[in-house]
Amino acid sequence: MLASLKSAARLLYPGLGLKRWLAPLLIGLVILGLGIGLFLRELYAEITYPPLFQLLLLQSWPRWVRGTIFAVLGAGLTGYSFFQLNKTLLEAFLPNQATVGYVAEQVYLHRRRRRGGPKVVVIGGGTGLSVLLRGLKGHTENITAIVTVADDGGSSGKLRRELGVLPPGDFRNCIAALADDESLTTQLFQYRFRSGGLEGHSFGNLFITAMTEITGSFEEALYESGQVLNIRGAILPSTLENVTLFAEVDEGAQTRKVEGESAIPEARLPIERVYFEPDTPRAFPPVLQAILNADLIVAGPGSLYTSVIPNLLVGEIVTAIRAGDAPKFYICNVATQPGATDGYTLDDHVQAIEAHTTIIDDHAFDDAVSHSPNKTAFSANRQKKEGLFDFVLTNNNIKHPIPNAMSHLQPVLPAFSNDCSYQVIGADVIDEQHPWRHDAVKLANQLMEEYKKIK
Repeated sequence: MLASLKSAARLLYPGLGLKRWLAPLLIGLVILGLGIGLFLRELYAEITYPPLFQLLLLQSWPRWVRGTIFAVLGAGLTGYSFFQLNKTLLEAFLPNQATVGYVAEQVYLHRRRRRGGPKVVVIGGGTGLSVLLRGLKGHTENITAIVTVADDGGSSGKLRRELGVLPPGDFRNCIAALADDESLTTQLFQYRFRSGGLEGHSFGNLFITAMTEITGSFEEALYESGQVLNIRGAILPSTLENVTLFAEVDEGAQTRKVEGESAIPEARLPIERVYFEPDTPRAFPPVLQAILNADLIVAGPGSLYTSVIPNLLVGEIVTAIRAGDAPKFYICNVATQPGATDGYTLDDHVQAIEAHTTIIDDHAFDDAVSHSPNKTAFSANRQKKEGLFDFVLTNNNIKHPIPNAMSHLQPVLPAFSNDCSYQVIGADVIDEQHPWRHDAVKLANQLMEEYKKIK
């Protein structure tokens, strides 16, 4: 009861836009009551009522007592009627068993996001990006998710190969993350068929693909899909070009080329570098505008070589990030990814990003990569350019070990080079039930706390 009253009291918080309408409402009711009162006074004073009516109208009582009783009864009846009327009208839009406290909480959060939420650009893909978005939507509605288009596995890969559309899977997860988690529509969007000709496909992937056919463009399909689920933010592809992700992996005596985002971790070999073919895709213009107008730019979490770095292979995006004035964060994964970042420390993750984004001539880059693993190339890069990001946010909660059933994963150690310009921020951001993943709320709260310190 007390918690409900506390939540309901938020309706009176400054800046919600509710109190400004309470005053005119009360004044209007007073004027209306005064007019009705003047009219009834004549009837009340001039007409002699039967004894029963005199008793009901309390004519034998002092006027101030009668006035007080009638005012309390009238206010109570009016308030209860308003409550029931609004409850009836809102039932069509609210979840089942919604309370006054729930409504007050939603109004408070909505106004806080609309009025004070910073413009946050998040770059990545896969599960990691959707986890962060799920937490961020509680802080701001000014979210722009920039998602890689390199996915070629599972349902997305099938649709991409058979229908020629950009892979919708990561976009579907982001749309669901920015929507109402409890909504039946959101659950439907994430539903995956388990048998028949559609086995393996999710409803959301098919929906986005169908919407692409209807609207004539993938970007318009994303917008309309977001409208259907009433998402809090925007989701944009890093590029609209049909690119393929390749990797050069170290086989010891030689380097081998691996084609396809899904095939890269399956190779189970050290990754020297990843790249696109065609190698110079153009950025989707709204992406550049969002980055340049951002209050906060975040890359990750997510698979280093197949979710985060692919977005940074679009040269215009890297240029926009460097040109932007917003603080720039890289969120490092909690655990390593088998077949891609086995044995990587925090430093290795950052160095991999720098190796792929620092602007040096092609010959110097190829020469550095061909002579050693990443570290030599990274060292050369740092002499050429400052880091792409200002801060690295990493987990420092090691009290919850990864279970033996997940022994193929290792926690990312916080080892870091002294010569890097990044500022490392350690915080407890793990999901204690699944200590190889981030906790959406913890991560978003920590990120916004750090942002408030900076601004």
